[in-house]
Amino acid sequence: MTATLPIRIYYEDTDFSGFVYHARYLHFFERARTEALRDLGVDHRALFEAEGGPFFFVVRRMEIDFRSPARMDDVVTVETHVAEVGAASLVMRQKLLRGEALLCSARVEIAHLAGGKPRKFGADLRSRLDFLANP
Repeated sequence: MTATLPIRIYYEDTDFSGFVYHARYLHFFERARTEALRDLGVDHRALFEAEGGPFFFVVRRMEIDFRSPARMDDVVTVETHVAEVGAASLVMRQKLLRGEALLCSARVEIAHLAGGKPRKFGADLRSRLDFLANP
């Protein structure tokens, strides 16, 4: 299953050239990952406040491939897919597209933590992540 999030590019997202500033792609990808999980019913606040927690996700590693710039006023779409689910980690693949044109892609390794240490996913969260990986 691939989750999608449309985003309009605003002036504040760009640098002096009118192209999206490279660090803004991180914001777009973060927002899309959060919304993909929210669409599955994963509530970040509930995870943070859960007994035995707080539980949270942290980006462990990210690889980004910039291909073509997004520009002010573009409407782009971020596609998010869970590629792998481990015991206490996952890998997400993301694409930022303008229409059919691939502008940027990312591979994101994410760790699930509690108390600053890796913590295995609970059964409910694991089943939701598995669904996003293999509907």
